[in-house]
Amino acid sequence: MKAVILDRDGVINHDSPDYIKNADEWRPIPGSLEAIARLKQAGWRIAVATNQAGLARGLFSQADLDGIHARMVAAIEAAGGAMDALVYCPHRPEDHCDCRKPAPGLLREIGRRFDIELAGVPFIGDTLKDIEAARAVGARPMLVLTGQGEATRAALGDAPDVEIFANLAAAAARLITEE
Repeated sequence: MKAVILDRDGVINHDSPDYIKNADEWRPIPGSLEAIARLKQAGWRIAVATNQAGLARGLFSQADLDGIHARMVAAIEAAGGAMDALVYCPHRPEDHCDCRKPAPGLLREIGRRFDIELAGVPFIGDTLKDIEAARAVGARPMLVLTGQGEATRAALGDAPDVEIFANLAAAAARLITEE
């Protein structure tokens, strides 16, 4: 089974230093929805793993987060795609949970849901936390330069295990051509 894990903010949709707090603030990055559709149509299972500390900080409610995710899923489906799993960490960094990236809990949850080993599974993200979470489970770290990706590339230095792409569309194209 082919599976890919995506971060949400900065990969699928535009990120905000003030958090995405409601469905009206959720805006897809151009080409991201179509990239997910192409992956899905090529037989990939799609999972999203996202940190959502704004929930614990009281910046948005569970209903707001559900609304954001409903809008995202509807937009992906309207583009011809689908999502097989969506997992999120509602905790703050100071909570020291096992699910907040860079901890591997969210990825392990996806592995359980899909009943797969995560070694070599592509994880497309835009932050060092995404890369570290991928490494923690032996997944394949892929960095996109959208969101915080440019700053992450600068901070990363020489990391031959991290593949770098302009955006989700470019990363998806690579995965599809590797088949």
